[in-house]
Amino acid sequence: MRMFTALVPPPTVLGEIEDFVAPRRGTDPAVRVVDVDSWHVTTAFAESVSHRRIDRLVEELTGLAARTAPIDVALGGAGCFPNPAQAKVLYLVAEPAEPLGALAAACRQAASHAGIEVDGARFHPHLTLARMRRPVEATKWLRVLDACPPASWHAAELLLIESHLRDRTNRYEVVERFHLSG
Repeated sequence: MRMFTALVPPPTVLGEIEDFVAPRRGTDPAVRVVDVDSWHVTTAFAESVSHRRIDRLVEELTGLAARTAPIDVALGGAGCFPNPAQAKVLYLVAEPAEPLGALAAACRQAASHAGIEVDGARFHPHLTLARMRRPVEATKWLRVLDACPPASWHAAELLLIESHLRDRTNRYEVVERFHLSG
């Protein structure tokens, strides 16, 4: 199974961002805006998780959530991967970087303790807004997305999510919810 842990903004925050993004959907055939139901801040990703490892992962994440305080997350400012000249992903930056980075490191460690190999890429806290089938020059998109009004929320819940890939699209299924209470 493809799985990840994430913080998901509440509907009010998602709605605020969607109000800004909606008029821009479909304006550029090279840019595929991600469905609002898929917006989240990933803290750890595992390409392949065995069913037999899930219970241990849930135990590890339960302990992690009990030790972790909620985080006031702010979204604002645009970014892209890998760079503006050849962008394949457009996103909003998630702040504050330090507590989000600490949470990401703890989520990766929890997965590792459960015997699960996680993505080792450098952590960049973000919320993906759009993907491109092929790299595009994204300077104009970065300027547009920089104008998105800032949004924030009190993140008190960490989710374990299974990602189902089908025809280049993802469907996400929440496997477990963990209350951040440290």
